[in-house]
Amino acid sequence: MYKCAVILAAGEGKRMKSELPKVLHKVCGKEMVNHVIDTMRAAGLEEVNVIVGKGADKVKEMTSSRQVSYSFQDKQLGTGHAVICAKDFLQGKKGAVAIFTGDAPLIKVETVQSLIKHHEEGGYSAVILTSIMENPQGYGRIIRDAEGVEKIVEHKDCTEEQLLVKEVNAGMYVFDIESLLESLNKLTNDNAQGEYYLTDVIAILKSEGKRVGALTTDFEETLGVNSRVELAVAEQVMRERINKKHMINGVTIIDPKTTYIDSEVEIESDTLIYPGNVLQGKTIIKSGCVIYPNNRIQDSIIEKGVTVQSSVILESSIGENTTVGPYAYIRPESVIGNNARIGDFVEIKKSTIGDNTKVSHLTYIGDAEVGRDCNFGCGTVVVNYDGKKKHKTIIGNNAFIGCNTNLVSPVEVKDNSYIAAGSTITREVPSGSLAIARAKQVNIEGWVNRRNSNK
Repeated sequence: MYKCAVILAAGEGKRMKSELPKVLHKVCGKEMVNHVIDTMRAAGLEEVNVIVGKGADKVKEMTSSRQVSYSFQDKQLGTGHAVICAKDFLQGKKGAVAIFTGDAPLIKVETVQSLIKHHEEGGYSAVILTSIMENPQGYGRIIRDAEGVEKIVEHKDCTEEQLLVKEVNAGMYVFDIESLLESLNKLTNDNAQGEYYLTDVIAILKSEGKRVGALTTDFEETLGVNSRVELAVAEQVMRERINKKHMINGVTIIDPKTTYIDSEVEIESDTLIYPGNVLQGKTIIKSGCVIYPNNRIQDSIIEKGVTVQSSVILESSIGENTTVGPYAYIRPESVIGNNARIGDFVEIKKSTIGDNTKVSHLTYIGDAEVGRDCNFGCGTVVVNYDGKKKHKTIIGNNAFIGCNTNLVSPVEVKDNSYIAAGSTITREVPSGSLAIARAKQVNIEGWVNRRNSNK
């Protein structure tokens, strides 16, 4: 059976108090609407149509990589009106359409699949996703009959008996496409708000003798985000899920409540993660790593056996058995080799560092290629910027850079060379040579006494 999805993402989200469209606010590093799109894809839905409105261009920009189509809702006149705006997408299709909201990122793949399966096996024209609430104040109640769902009754319209019902409408559905299109043609806005409600489609289907079913899931999954407070709740729920998944897969997370891992981060087994870590984007951490407290690692690859302490690593890769930190800063486009040492207060920017090279402390390396088995003394600076342009430094294998050295780019230091401490290197250092580039020391005897006697 053909299956597709329509995602409602045109809402203004006034309670977010933001210039950013509501559905683009992130939960665990990913826009809410992209969470929903990815869930639909993972559930096996062939096409996804996103209904956009406020901030349409921005929503399209942030979802374009998902290869979805778009429908435009120029005015927000209710959920039914939103689906009417997708009629061109649905026209001529036969099968099932899942209708979900772009501000409810916690829905699970398994739940979407179960909803579709319930729809298929029950022969329903529509299936409603529902949940059970102990205090359903303000929610539409699901009134069941022998066939499935009799009707949805809004809270304000409930009788005393109906108010006792704890099953509520989650606002997520699967419809038979042809039945939905027919019902949309009959939808009216004859209500106090003057809006078109998707729940009225259920009433239309029932009035025509068609069967409507319901599937219950945890209320947590159906949480919609309409404010910053609710955004924080969704973030917490998603973070707990993510951390639990990694722990089940063999990762030790000492304190999940203080560990923040984005939804697309991959971590292999036998890695140990201490509290206070923030792992973002498409970061990959291989097996056997130790991530000590208070690191930020974004869009980076951390190979096997790496140790990281209190450092920042952005858009870079760290080779096997290398140690980073404490207080190191690895900036984008850096590649650190195997068995290397990047120590305290070291900054690496857009550079490659070879295997077994040690940059132990208080050093800046920018726009450089550094070979293997090198050693950098404390206080070394690669001077890569002349005020207008960045320049490159190339350092060969087995080079020894003495403390407090300045390497003024562009410059090349050949294999097996030494640079004396305190040197400012502006010209090539030949292979196997010692470079000394500092003024000769002069001692002026008696100078202090003469200076003091003149006061």
